[in-house]
Amino acid sequence: MSPEPGSPSTPLTERLRSVVLVEGTSDQVAVETLAELRGVSLVNERVEIVPIGGAQAIGRFVAHFDPQGVALAGLYDVAEEPEFRRALGEDLEALGFFACEPDLEGELIRALGAEAVEAVADANGDLGAFRTLQKQPAWRGEPVEEQLRRFMGSGGSRKILYARLLVEALDSAAVPRPLQLVLERALSGPG
Repeated sequence: MSPEPGSPSTPLTERLRSVVLVEGTSDQVAVETLAELRGVSLVNERVEIVPIGGAQAIGRFVAHFDPQGVALAGLYDVAEEPEFRRALGEDLEALGFFACEPDLEGELIRALGAEAVEAVADANGDLGAFRTLQKQPAWRGEPVEEQLRRFMGSGGSRKILYARLLVEALDSAAVPRPLQLVLERALSGPG
């Protein structure tokens, strides 16, 4: 009797079409949210989004998945490109790995515009907390986009929450290029 598809004894290449390696949970939530909004079931498409816990871990994850024949794709912050090049080689986009400038939050803020991001914060009851951050001496006078990035990265699980909220607020034509391309690449993997 052969194993059920999807069971742990089924080879990984039969269980998964592709694996998307992302630096953290907020990136995972953003990719999953975009798929949901597009009506794509990642489970049915046999795509798994795997947060690797930071760029320094990319080599370990590539070493784990690559020999198993699963198509790989990924997102990374542009500052982490050297780590990804060491693990994967020079032409990262050809391999399905896409840089976010400077990070995914920055991409989402730029795609929506600061005013729309503030509206999302207001709808979530966080505008007062954001205004408090803006008044802090270190952040006074800084571009509002940088203030918003800092705000998203502070306070517990705010980054994860806003990954979903900001992707949900996007116009379908304004999805940041790296986010769009990584989902397309994951769905076009061998299948």
